[in-house]
Amino acid sequence: MHAFTPQSCATVRTFAQRLSSTRRGARLARLLAVERLTAWETSPHVIERAEHVVAELAANAALHGRVQGHDFLLALTPDDAAGTLRIAVSDTRGECRPVILPKQSPDDESGRGLLVVDALADRWGTEPRPPSGKTVWAEIDQHGEQPKAVSGQSGGQCR
Repeated sequence: MHAFTPQSCATVRTFAQRLSSTRRGARLARLLAVERLTAWETSPHVIERAEHVVAELAANAALHGRVQGHDFLLALTPDDAAGTLRIAVSDTRGECRPVILPKQSPDDESGRGLLVVDALADRWGTEPRPPSGKTVWAEIDQHGEQPKAVSGQSGGQCR
């Protein structure tokens, strides 16, 4: 007779969606992220932070990472064991790595999106996405109340 010991299985949840590299695609990314995180019963505090991070990363993918005829990819992955939510936005412009610009004039109309990501995410950075793309990711700790804003910028600048 064989006795089996019951084991708990870790549930892996993930959401991934390709979206058009347009303003409409960026807006839809934000709306879909909020819908999915709400369905996963994520903390409202985490949802609020994630909504802004997704909005900025998706807008950057649509504006700076756009290649005609190519979409960007939004992925959300909560890791319950680590207590984190990973947001990843991938596009096809691997040569353009996001950086926080050192000086912003009060009259500048753009260039502050990564400051928002840096302030709201606990960690963020970029990774190559072969053959010719990149992924910009951000992590939000689901159990902490205050973001720790540790920037992970690297690579060449695109504006």
